[in-house]
Amino acid sequence: MNPLPRRGLLAAAAGLGAVTAARAASFGNPDMPPQGRINALATPTGLTNPGPQNPALAGQFPSFQDPPATDVDGMPLFWASFNNAHRRIQNGGWAREVTQADFAISESISGVNMRLAPGGIREMHWHQQAEWAIMLTGNCRITTIDEQGRPSIDDVAAGDLWYFPPGLPHSLQGIGPDGAEFLLAFDNGMASEFNTLLLTDWLAHTPPEVLALNFNVPAETFKNIPLSNLWIFEGKEPGPLAEDRKAVDAVAGAEPVIFHLSAMTPNKVTAGGRVQIADSRNFPISKTVAAALVTVEPGGMRELHWHPNADEWQYYIKGEARMTVFNTGPKAQTADFRPGDLGYVKKSLGHYIQNTGKTELQFLEIFKTDRYAEVSLSDWLTHAPPQLVAQHLNIDPSVIGRFPRNRPDVVPA
Repeated sequence: MNPLPRRGLLAAAAGLGAVTAARAASFGNPDMPPQGRINALATPTGLTNPGPQNPALAGQFPSFQDPPATDVDGMPLFWASFNNAHRRIQNGGWAREVTQADFAISESISGVNMRLAPGGIREMHWHQQAEWAIMLTGNCRITTIDEQGRPSIDDVAAGDLWYFPPGLPHSLQGIGPDGAEFLLAFDNGMASEFNTLLLTDWLAHTPPEVLALNFNVPAETFKNIPLSNLWIFEGKEPGPLAEDRKAVDAVAGAEPVIFHLSAMTPNKVTAGGRVQIADSRNFPISKTVAAALVTVEPGGMRELHWHPNADEWQYYIKGEARMTVFNTGPKAQTADFRPGDLGYVKKSLGHYIQNTGKTELQFLEIFKTDRYAEVSLSDWLTHAPPQLVAQHLNIDPSVIGRFPRNRPDVVPA
């Protein structure tokens, strides 16, 4: 075989590859090796997926199946969902959870979605972690007592928050015609709702004579206590809130454990949506969890930004979204989100969230910190010397002056 024609063929192929690579490495497709559908136009058969599929599942992730050409390399999976989390169902309600055991990237926060029927009780218990919560639907009565022995009882409705510091005991009960559904967030990625310190467990595993001595009653008083925990059970729906408060001798001075997030004046309102923030500055007891409720109008976008002080754990309430996360490397990856899904962005990584549906998008940003903090990309670029930015981006300084200033948070379509 004559080697010369082969060498010539290889050289021609290399040249063609260089041309193809040069063409691909352009605006909107910058990476080497080039990535994305744009690179397969000459051989479209390479885009097909004739192997085994689960269309119902694959259809939920268009950005995984056909990612933007600006995505590059791989990243730890930052998508999870309550929709495929196992529900623990008992008479009175149910719960499902996503912890770091299920969602490896989620080191700082674990989440629980819980439903209580009217009268359904999440039994009296406490945690080694702080519990932050938002009501999603219905109404719930919550009880707690602080370290100074001051009890508090409150009724919460959709959009309300509560916060229980680590170690403070509490109970939850669904009330009203439809009971309650809520989201819980714990300030530890490994915290589990299925592993809490329960009243029934402690009493069942304490000698009867010790119970008698502690409570100053005969040991026989406890002969009918449950030997297995109740966790969630159906109870009698409570009476008026005022009666319960009177019965427990509720006194003034206890730090409020609830906050009306959805009713607060938004921190930012634009044509693209709004942001409402709750942290220790307006919800003082919430010393380890800060949160933002973000609403984005159709076509709008949660701007390019990052959070310098904590990882971000997201819960999607309604609508459809797409998020790209940017890391060093460079690495960039895009994922899609729907109601009940979770997202996670490590501290200081750049990202945006775009409303890709036809209805309002609403989601929560939750952080393990006492204070919400954010850096806006456009805010940074418009508060740096224009010539400096222009030399980085090859953009005329006069154009940079038209960028949004002062952290727009949510930009319109």
